[in-house]
Amino acid sequence: MAIVGIEDLHRALGSNRRLLGLDVGGKTVGLALSDGILMVATPLMTLRRSKFARDAATLQEIVAGHGVGGLVIGLPVSMDGTEGPRCQSVRQFARNLLALIDLPMAFWDERLSTAAVERMLIDEVDMSRRRRRQVVDKLAAAYILQGALDALAVQARRAASREPAP
Repeated sequence: MAIVGIEDLHRALGSNRRLLGLDVGGKTVGLALSDGILMVATPLMTLRRSKFARDAATLQEIVAGHGVGGLVIGLPVSMDGTEGPRCQSVRQFARNLLALIDLPMAFWDERLSTAAVERMLIDEVDMSRRRRRQVVDKLAAAYILQGALDALAVQARRAASREPAP
């Protein structure tokens, strides 16, 4: 498949296929999974990064085991909208992954996702720093994926409102 825009992701998915959200960092990859109707994102796990081949094999197992039809990858755009070295690294990770996993992939602006999750864990859950470190990446992946799911839902509603009634 290919890297597509978020607006093209829904068309590229098969029916009743789930999306896998990725928050790619230097040491970990947070993972989240959508439900089959693309409404709700749920944190799945945090993958501690090692060699790319091993990481990709784990992702292939998850894709096969959960009926994943596409990926949403968080893109760490700077606050001013520019793409720095972290964006380049994430884009390269996606290109490498695309060579092994034949599914549509879309990037989603992840600005402030980790900060928002950290703030929630501190303010609302009163979670310790150590425990936050264990869950923040998969929760950030869910935050990223939920943003993409919400955008897909808005897109679907707009498309439905343009269709003539039967």
